[in-house]
Amino acid sequence: MNQPALRHADSLQTAWQPNEDRIEGMLQTVLSNRFLPQPDSNSVFVGDGNYRAVGAEFLGHFIRMGGLQPESSVLDIGSGIGRMAVPLTQYLDADRARYVGVDPVEGGVAWCRKSVSPVYPNFTFAHVDIAHELYNPMGKINGKALKLPYPDRTFDFAIMTSIVTHLPPDEVLVYFSEISRMLKPGGRLFVTAFVVDRVAAKNENGRRDPRLGFNRSGDGPCWFVPGLPPLAAVGFDDGFLDRALERAGFSTILKSLGHWRGQDAGHYQDVFVAERRGANG
Repeated sequence: MNQPALRHADSLQTAWQPNEDRIEGMLQTVLSNRFLPQPDSNSVFVGDGNYRAVGAEFLGHFIRMGGLQPESSVLDIGSGIGRMAVPLTQYLDADRARYVGVDPVEGGVAWCRKSVSPVYPNFTFAHVDIAHELYNPMGKINGKALKLPYPDRTFDFAIMTSIVTHLPPDEVLVYFSEISRMLKPGGRLFVTAFVVDRVAAKNENGRRDPRLGFNRSGDGPCWFVPGLPPLAAVGFDDGFLDRALERAGFSTILKSLGHWRGQDAGHYQDVFVAERRGANG
């Protein structure tokens, strides 16, 4: 059984409360709209699965689980080749909302600037030369010294989909702290991750994704997949991300475990939604 822990119903009440039919109708429109930008299949260099379907799925998660509003100012960490951005063009208000995507890989940023921004000028993309041993090994910015070029309290909603799954623990702490700085009080952070608890570690359900046979690294908190480079897939001890979010000034309002671990869930990776505490929070 899935464990949607720490759901605070009052915190998830938002100004825009669409019914399920309206959300599903919008997602189907995203899937069928042949005029939306889509890269050549050979250009999709990050992530598995169907480009449009994965993007539409996450748009639904951002609204249903994260409470994303049409007028939100959104920061997408690791925006890649626009997998999250393209569906968001159909939801975020063109006049009131703003989207900023940042990524260390120049090719994805260049495609988004060419294919998305000219049609949706409230969507902008920035190349940040963060070093990563797999995706940007020659990067000039050490992840432990990350500082993004945006003022404090700029954004309402931040996205980290499949980013924590490729970071060492000390960089996770830096990313959370930097995002906390840039979010307004009450702003939301949507994070996907692999939380390795007893059930996931021992494959107690017998249905864990066979690609993710994590082994614990030393005393933790990291878990790596044997035979893969360490940062190809990173899991964390249950509780590590909860504490990291708390330390960065967040309150976790939703923690929902995904079906990668062999249990029923409406999403693959584990999901955290955290809210930036105010000055007195």
